[in-house]
Amino acid sequence: MTSLLAFLLVIGISVVIHESGHFLAARACGVRVDEFAFGMGPAVLSRQGKETRWSLRLFPLGGFVRLAGMGEPGETPCPPERSFGGKTAGQRFVILAAGSAFNLLLAWILTVLLLMGYGILDLQTPRIGEVMAGYPAQQAGIKPGDRIVGINNRKVEDWKAMASAIRREAPKGPVHLEVEREGVLRFLTVEIPTDPKEKAPLLGVRPARRTMGLLEATTQGWGYSWRMGMEILSGIWRWVFRTQKVDLTGPVGIASMAGEAARQGFWEFLSFLAILNLHLGLLNLLPFPALDGGRLVFVGLEAVLRRKVPERYENYIHYAGFVLLLTMILFVTWKDVSRLLQH
Repeated sequence: MTSLLAFLLVIGISVVIHESGHFLAARACGVRVDEFAFGMGPAVLSRQGKETRWSLRLFPLGGFVRLAGMGEPGETPCPPERSFGGKTAGQRFVILAAGSAFNLLLAWILTVLLLMGYGILDLQTPRIGEVMAGYPAQQAGIKPGDRIVGINNRKVEDWKAMASAIRREAPKGPVHLEVEREGVLRFLTVEIPTDPKEKAPLLGVRPARRTMGLLEATTQGWGYSWRMGMEILSGIWRWVFRTQKVDLTGPVGIASMAGEAARQGFWEFLSFLAILNLHLGLLNLLPFPALDGGRLVFVGLEAVLRRKVPERYENYIHYAGFVLLLTMILFVTWKDVSRLLQH
């Protein structure tokens, strides 16, 4: 039940944000929006607004905004200045790209909130954030907030230097630690055996967390989002050209991960939501038929060729892309279900 509720929440937020981007951009460009829908299939609830019908559909997978002038069956006639097709290539580009832009914007905002409220592991100092039960650090009396400033009479200034020194010195015998607590130095001698799972000496400590102010979190959040985005695109590149095996996941896998994140706590769930929106924003911009990126390709061709690609050919291509995309989702979902049944 937790996985289902968490899945509905993350999908609901992500889809509504994405479609809101299209909706607001369309309205800003003067395009009539006939429907804003969450979900697919038959409508369960709907309400007619002044101009737009708002609907909740049976299957909570995706959503859409129906714009006037996109050739939908039974569409009410619309003056050219209010239709999607009657707008310039630049305006249509903005409308199509706005959905992904809103997902990416949400991912960045959530990252800023995470950095301000939850923080990051502080690897710039050797300050202890957590002492693990049953490990040498606990037995030696090390406490959260302590700083390990020296190992075997050699100073260490950050977490990486401290961890490297322990791995280097522990196999030689007892390790002499200089531990600073509230400005007072304590000298401890600790036996640090090799952990059978990690195949390395483990003292049993984890770094402290450091939260950021608004300005630092804003700039750092952009950097984190950019690097993660580049890693996602790199993974897609490796998958397409088969240079590295990449695991794909569908709705069932997303539900499982969302549930696990929710069980771990609020900040873990927020982190998952940020990463999911980063993925959705970038994936929707890929130049694949039926995705926003595929439609952007046709707008770009129109700008270069100075004329539109015939609508029926574009529709054929997007339909073929949709079928291929749906087939891929069904295949990935089958793999997700098989994996869950095996466990």
